[in-house]
Amino acid sequence: MDSLAIIFDAPGSLEMRKTALTAMGCDDVLVEIHYSGISTGTEKLLWTGQMPSFPGMGYPLVPGYESVGRIVDAGPNHQNRIGEWVFVPGASCYRDARGLFGGAARTLIVASARAMPIKEDLAEKGILYALAATALHAICHGELPQLIIGHGILGRLLARLTLAAGAPAPVVWDTNSARQNGAQGYSVIHPDSDDRRDYHHIYDVSGDASSINAFMGRLAKGGELVLAGFYSQPISFAFPLAFQKEARLRVAAEWQPEDLTSVHALIETGALDLAGLITNISPASNARAAYPEAFENPDCLKMVLDWRECE
Repeated sequence: MDSLAIIFDAPGSLEMRKTALTAMGCDDVLVEIHYSGISTGTEKLLWTGQMPSFPGMGYPLVPGYESVGRIVDAGPNHQNRIGEWVFVPGASCYRDARGLFGGAARTLIVASARAMPIKEDLAEKGILYALAATALHAICHGELPQLIIGHGILGRLLARLTLAAGAPAPVVWDTNSARQNGAQGYSVIHPDSDDRRDYHHIYDVSGDASSINAFMGRLAKGGELVLAGFYSQPISFAFPLAFQKEARLRVAAEWQPEDLTSVHALIETGALDLAGLITNISPASNARAAYPEAFENPDCLKMVLDWRECE
């Protein structure tokens, strides 16, 4: 069996082509993907060649960890799941490409346990489960944010989750005037418009390691700075200021299965709204243009590939 897939052969080199899939096991399901998201964090680093080396890294690879579609076949232990609409956080089912992420393909094979049933009427918004789980994971290991740095999609999800928890509305910073729009129940301002220096809990999702020193200066004494983005550069800051603030620094890692379960409950009950977060949808066949657009256009908040016409 084979499938059309997006393949990064090297940094900056993308092709859609057929690739062989591994055999389906007793506990696997075959998912026909309808939509997959493009990550402007980790996938951009893979595209530019700036991704730090870690186990499983290398090219050629199939990117993507935000996919939704329908189970169209299954191993003998999960035949009852055929027809379900599911979220899939990537796959490693490719014979001639790495599947460190692996979600950007027309069909994929994944362990049944990794295919989460979700509401079909979410359509392309279902791809946001992974980012919502990432935001929730950052929050669950500390206090809720008072200041969020960056009003990209992760910053917006952090703000919405903070409000869903019943906490006061956070302040959100963004230097891009276009991204200061779209707030729901909280304010977004340029950092130069904010003179506060008493935030107890600051969450940075800008991915800009060079600005961390400035963020330290906005903390209250004993405050915490949470690094919830992904950084390719070394993290550094001036120690005297952090010492005076008696600052705490926390790194939020990738989401865990329990985070996905919790996010699912919030979305199902309506406590977390995913509307208004996807700005661009492109046919998967146009991937060569869609990836640079997602990475380079600041007005593109979230790019989704539509696989439905691909055969």
